Order: sequence, then structure tokens, then C-alpha cells
Amino acid sequence: MNTVLLELPRLYTALAEWLACIVYILPLKKQLKGGALFALSGGFLMVQSLFLTLTKDLPIYFWIPCMIAAIGMMFYFIYASCNISLVEAGYFSVRAFVAAEFVASLEWQVHVFIWQGEQAPVWQETLLLILIYGAAFTIIWLLEKRHILDDGKLNIRPRELWSTVFIGAAVFGISNLSFVSTQTPFSGQYAQEILNIRTLVDLGGFAILYAYHIQLNELRIRHELKAVQNILQHQYSQYQQSKESIELINYKYHDLKNQIIALRVEEDAEKRNAYLKKMEDEIKLFEAQNKTGNHVLDTLLASKNIYCIKNGITLTCVADGSLLNDIDVIDICTIFGNGLDNAIEYEQHIEEAEKRLIHVSVFAQKSFIMIRFENYFEGELELDGDLPVTTKADTLNHGYGLKSIRYSVEKYDGVVNIGKQDNWFELKILIPMKHGRAS
Repeated sequence: MNTVLLELPRLYTALAEWLACIVYILPLKKQLKGGALFALSGGFLMVQSLFLTLTKDLPIYFWIPCMIAAIGMMFYFIYASCNISLVEAGYFSVRAFVAAEFVASLEWQVHVFIWQGEQAPVWQETLLLILIYGAAFTIIWLLEKRHILDDGKLNIRPRELWSTVFIGAAVFGISNLSFVSTQTPFSGQYAQEILNIRTLVDLGGFAILYAYHIQLNELRIRHELKAVQNILQHQYSQYQQSKESIELINYKYHDLKNQIIALRVEEDAEKRNAYLKKMEDEIKLFEAQNKTGNHVLDTLLASKNIYCIKNGITLTCVADGSLLNDIDVIDICTIFGNGLDNAIEYEQHIEEAEKRLIHVSVFAQKSFIMIRFENYFEGELELDGDLPVTTKADTLNHGYGLKSIRYSVEKYDGVVNIGKQDNWFELKILIPMKHGRAS
């Protein structure tokens, strides 16, 4: 066996590992940008090249530790460059390492096939390296970017990381088995045979990890869709229950008005008359507060307002409900139900009762419907992507209320924006009006 043919230049390996990291860093959410990212990238390439070159002639039992160290440097490069967790950085590091092994092995196999151990002209060797590395890593980048979310986060869990590590270790072990011993059922005997085994096993490993990645994405999308659908159904069920409750309350108020009329006929003291007048005014106030022009919105507001009163929260609303007549009932329940629930949940943690304030407004702004939820907010607003950073332990299920709002709004080509103005948290929704409506 010609070991010279099998010896892949360490600089080629370092370049492949660097490019593999770049391919996975590009679609992820960055922590470093511009000059800082460029400096770290250049530094990693130099350190990785120097490390692999200096460890080239070490005894065979240093081989595995050196590979682990090389993967560790890839891990640091990805983690330091991107705004992701340690588990996610480990996941992408393993995938980048397997991709680098495959591309480097493929290029060297073609190199050996063309020149058969003869000295190749430097320009031809460089051209082959550029062509294969460029084509292979471009294809990998095109494949990967389709399955990485806009915020670059997949919420990879430890068990998914360890599954990836196990696959990566198995691929690396089998693809390099012939370099350790040719006396196994899975080892090759000749140089070209060994190169074929390594390239094909690395290709298979990359394909397995890619398929696993797609499966994780699909499972996560199904989980998210199910959670959003559950929230939609929950909000609609709440609306139905609230509608029945409000109708019952309205019947009671109607009876109460009749009782007041009857009491007026009686001989009453002046204070009794004043008290009855006050009761009548409160009934009128209740009726006025919940007539926005959209009965679904009226029901939701009345229900949430009753809850707010019980919990010492002041809820006010200025809304032209007629603007919502072209929006589906379930979507109105989703937008206003979740928007108010999020605000109420936060206000319940405010200690001073006079600061527990929520305001809802719906109005026309040029050719758009503006829906705005505002609630008193203390502290700084931190966003993780387009969602507020959660303080809850269950981060995996965080934000589905806001996601369901966005899902409903996007059906009407609308947009959702979250921000903070002074001591007010703002959730703004902008939905284009249908043509022909007044602006």
C-alpha cells in the first residue's frame, strides 16, 4: 500500500475545516460582524493550519486527541461567531467536521486519480483545489441554508447533540479505519480502495446528518404548528365562553334596569335616588365601553375587562371595531386574546396597583389598520430574534402566543412589531385594508 498517495496534506484539511465552519456560520445569527468576524476567521485559519501541520509527525496514538482538539477549535470558532447556545454550537461543529472530512477526501481522491502520485504543477493542483472545494462547499451551503431558521436557532437539545456526536464519531472511525489497520473486514488493501472507502463513508455520514437535521426541523415545525393551533382553538373557545357569559350579564343588567324603574315609583329618600342614578350611569358606562362596532371584539374586551377588574388592572380601549369586519372571527380572537393575555400576565407582576395599566387601540392609518397593545413596563426589553427574552424555564414552548398572532396577521399580509417606549411595552400590528375601504 502506497502511504504517500493516502497522505492528505494537512493544509488542505485545515482549509476544508475552515470553509466548513464558514458555511455553517453564514446562515446562523451572528454575534460578531464586520471586522471582528473577519479577524476571528483569519486567526482561526492560521491557528488551525499551524496546529495540524505541527502535529503531522506525532505517533499514531496522538491522532485521536489531535482530531478532538481540531474539532474543539472549530467549536470555539462557531460559538464565538454566532449567537447560539453551547449545545447548538456543538451540533453544528460535528456537522461541519463531517462535511470537511468529506470534501477534503473527495478532492484528494480526484487529485490521486489524475496524477497517480506524480508531482503535479502547482497551478494545476491549486486550480483543482479551488474548483472542488468551491463547488462542494457552495452546494453544501445551498442545502443547509434552506433548513436553518431566520434567527439561526433550532433549540437543539442535549440528546439531539449526542445523537449527532455518535453519528459523527462512527463516520470518522469507519472512514479512517484502514489507516489504523488493514486487518479488519471493513479495511481496504490498496491506496485507491482506501480512498474510495473514506470518501463514500464520509458522503454517507454527511447525508445521514443532513437527513437527521431535516427530520429535526420537521418535528419542530409540527410541534410549533400544533402549539399554535391549540392556542387558536383555546382563544376561540374562550371567546365562545365569554360570549355566553356576557349575554348572561346583559340579561342581568336588563333586569336590573327594570328593577330601578320599579323602585323609582316607590317613595324613596334623596340618597336612594342618588344611589339609583349612580347605578344607572354605571350601566350606561358599561354598555358604552363595549360597543366598538364589532361584536367579537366587544365580547373579548368585556371578558378581559372583568378579569382585569378582579385583578386590580386598568384596561382602557379606543377602537373602531368596524375596521375588523373583513378579518375572520378566529383571527380576531387570536390577535386580541393573545395580545391581552400577554399584557395581563405581565401586569399581574407589577406591585403598585396604580401602575397596572393596559391600553388597546384600533384605528385607520392611511390605507392600513393599526392595532396597538400597550402595557406599563419596567426594566429593559431584551429581544431574542423578534420575541422578548423569556424568564420562564420552558424556553422550548416560549412565545407561541406571539407566534400565533404573527401567523394570523401574515394571512392578511400584515406585520407585527414589538418595542418599548419609555415605560410602555408596545405590540403594534399593521394590516393593509382591502381595496375600496375608506382610509
